[in-house]
Amino acid sequence: MEIGRVNPAQRLEDQGITGLNKVYYNLMEPALIEEALKRGEGRLGNGGAFLVATGVHTGRSPKDKHVVRTPDVEDTIWWENNRPMDPEAFDRLHADMLAHLEGREVFVEDLFAGADPANRLDVRVVTEMAWHGLFSRHMLRRPNREELDSFAPEFTVINCPSFKADPERHGCRSKTVVAMNFAKKLILIGDTEYAGEIKKSVFTLMNYILPGKGIMAMHCSANHASGNPVDTAVFFGLSGTGKTTLSADPARTLIGDDEHGWSDRGTFNFEGGCYAKTINLSAEAEPEIYATTGKFGTVIENMVYDEETKELDFEDDSLTANMRCAYPLHYISNASDTALGGHPKNIIMLTCDAFGVLPPIARLTPAQAMYHFLSGFTSKVAGTEKGVTEPEPTFSTCFGAPFMPRRPEVYGNLLREKIAKHGATCWLVNTGWTGGAYGTGSRMPIRDTRLLLTAALDGSLNDAEFRKDPNFGFEVPVRVDGVADVLLDPRKTWSANDEYDAQAQKLVGMFAENFAQYVPFIDDDVKAAALG
Repeated sequence: MEIGRVNPAQRLEDQGITGLNKVYYNLMEPALIEEALKRGEGRLGNGGAFLVATGVHTGRSPKDKHVVRTPDVEDTIWWENNRPMDPEAFDRLHADMLAHLEGREVFVEDLFAGADPANRLDVRVVTEMAWHGLFSRHMLRRPNREELDSFAPEFTVINCPSFKADPERHGCRSKTVVAMNFAKKLILIGDTEYAGEIKKSVFTLMNYILPGKGIMAMHCSANHASGNPVDTAVFFGLSGTGKTTLSADPARTLIGDDEHGWSDRGTFNFEGGCYAKTINLSAEAEPEIYATTGKFGTVIENMVYDEETKELDFEDDSLTANMRCAYPLHYISNASDTALGGHPKNIIMLTCDAFGVLPPIARLTPAQAMYHFLSGFTSKVAGTEKGVTEPEPTFSTCFGAPFMPRRPEVYGNLLREKIAKHGATCWLVNTGWTGGAYGTGSRMPIRDTRLLLTAALDGSLNDAEFRKDPNFGFEVPVRVDGVADVLLDPRKTWSANDEYDAQAQKLVGMFAENFAQYVPFIDDDVKAAALG
């Protein structure tokens, strides 16, 4: 039995998926919520939000993600970062998952990955749970209803949480599996209800396909000047660096908060929504994101709430610290209608330096930008994890290693070429500690970070006087209106210069040790920019 709207030549049976009890094609948000409630998948929250818990898996399972080792990708996948799966094992996994689905009901959403029609990917998401269909409609881009009549999926994602893989039979690590087969244009997800696996699987897919077309795929947020898409900025950054907060500038238009491409036509969002962390979210600090948690259809994932009033508890992390909300981009008032921007005029690389060594802002050459892009540095701080007693460096290449199927240099070279071609100015912005390391110093004042960022984006910072940093070689402004001069020179914020110097050399050594793995693959100008 079939319900909904679909291209009659592109039903599931045309893809070899048969024996199902009922198929719901392209239901819209109200119908998906009705079906999810009917099935007991979650609860209805205030404002029509959908409250759900994902069970054992409250985050991604990166160790259970595999790429099928087929001849077409053998020489282009970064195998040191992507677990291989034999094609024969994948075929068994695929057959067993389809057999498992026989007699069951599924939900199908036909969606676009990519706001640029010239570079988008038509993706079909098949889900066992109705709320996963709702999530997918938020996170990917929704065709208009007429476009569904001719929609032909290029890739298909099958998400089946009730299916448990057999590691021996299916060539995987555990019962949980995410398997990507580029030759068969198919992604299989099993034994996890965490919806983020769908989002990041499609992101990984785009990160493989687009560089082959000369398009830079980026784990970043992006905005542009109000009324002027030509003045676009992108913000690379790992968790805790301020990527979402700093790009959500009410004076600028939000293109997107997480995944973007940079083509010869400009910048474009891959997604149609946002997937924001909600731990300690407040109406004062993040009013727009906070407001989405009480809007119709927003998926509230793994948050504790009052059983009677359905009031959300933004501080209770007993389910997970990775509590989130997923909502369509138009729920943010200053979001772009097109999710398109121009070629970035400014590229911001965000880091949270808990060592207290890096300045609040520095200007990078294209070679230095590639160096810091490949390094992807931020810090874990003492107390955040058991056994962490001092700041620990975290290097995640391209600011998103888990989602990078190709070697890092592919993305680094693309970035450098585009910077050179379009004349983007690159900045390293430290939102971490000043006046000492974590435990002694204090967090970089957000007011000063915003002032410096505004000066960078409006071009006035380029007219400032700069000095060359003796440890890292980049340029640091000497004076910026509204910002204390001492803040711009981190060595002067420490009580003891020798302690700063020792800490700086320690961090430089960590950078050098991490970067050694890329040296055989990079050009001489980037080698010259390398530390140590």
